[in-house]
Amino acid sequence: MKFKFRFMPTLFTVPALIVLVGLGVWQLHRLQWKETLIDRLQSRAEQVPVDLPKGMLDEAADEFRAVTVTGHFDNAHEFYLVNRSLNGNAGMHILTPLIRDDGDGAVLVDRGWVPFDKVDPATRKQGQIEGEVTVTGILRFPKGASVFTPDNDIEKNNWFYIDLDRMAQLAKLNFENYYILSGDKDIPGEYPVGAQWTLDVPNNHLQYALTWFGLAGALLVIYLAYARQEALKEADED
Repeated sequence: MKFKFRFMPTLFTVPALIVLVGLGVWQLHRLQWKETLIDRLQSRAEQVPVDLPKGMLDEAADEFRAVTVTGHFDNAHEFYLVNRSLNGNAGMHILTPLIRDDGDGAVLVDRGWVPFDKVDPATRKQGQIEGEVTVTGILRFPKGASVFTPDNDIEKNNWFYIDLDRMAQLAKLNFENYYILSGDKDIPGEYPVGAQWTLDVPNNHLQYALTWFGLAGALLVIYLAYARQEALKEADED
């Protein structure tokens, strides 16, 4: 079977094939990463909570571990994590420092979701818990901002990503390198709504990889069909 390869179609097709195959391979790497992440989340979050250790923790070893810690909320220094939703309803997460009773400083706690009309602490006074409280949740480590993440609006106390160093500075406290995602559901006055995580994490990277490989295959078939047609056309002219 003869093929006639033209310069311009080849110039377009080869780089496009490289990109499509590269995207497919990248999705396979993402698939492996996501499977590891899901396994870590499910296995650690379902364990019996342990007392929160002191000092810095290791992200690879400790993220998603279930922990418990006792202390007092510093309600005067709440932070508002914007663009968070619950069951399709827009709102924010309330982040509050917890002064640890064990003398190991403070830890930032993501207490959960509130609608926009409950962001003002005056609208949820019952949820502003005073006195000793025990928080149970999972450990998370801030991921920082992506290239698409807006800058935090510190003046309005609106945070698009968690910046532990800046938050600690504003609260005049010392945070370690993690925060706690609270699993507490029985909050006086209903808000904030805790346990804002799911163990059923979607993993569509295999489908994405097959899509990219399928597009690469389709492009290759079209290219070869075109080259075959050009060869037949040239043969007819001869």
